Amino acid sequence: MATVTIDGKEYAIEELPDAAKAQIMNIQYVDQKIADLKSQIAVMTAAREYYSTLLKANLPKEGDDTVKYEE
Repeated sequence: MATVTIDGKEYAIEELPDAAKAQIMNIQYVDQKIADLKSQIAVMTAAREYYSTLLKANLPKEGDDTVKYEE
């Protein structure tokens, strides 16, 4: 029997009203979307750090008037 704990009280999901079950499903959906977004943020943060490192490597050095681009 699947249960959910809300405010310290445990409930059997199948015994809840349909409206409560729908809200549980909504919360699960939103929690999954939040997890997906956190994962995307982690990837984007790593990419930004990498691009920043490449940018710094491609800045002209003192006395160097050219800018090189590396991949």
